[in-house]
Amino acid sequence: MKTRNIVLAAATAAVFALGGCANNAQLGTGAGAVAGGVVGDAVFGSTLGTVGGAAAGALIGNEVGKRSDQRR
Repeated sequence: MKTRNIVLAAATAAVFALGGCANNAQLGTGAGAVAGGVVGDAVFGSTLGTVGGAAAGALIGNEVGKRSDQRR
């Protein structure tokens, strides 16, 4: 549990730190992957759930970011 929290905090910090030099699609992909991984782990409680959630979150985040970039 402690290791997972440390990894989650590091991933979240990386997303925010790199956010200044990314477009919305890239930022959405990173944030979606982190959020999806957390949700996948919480729901399924396995490595497969975490990886699947991260993949799904990355895809959704990328699409949301692309649409946000197009509105500019």
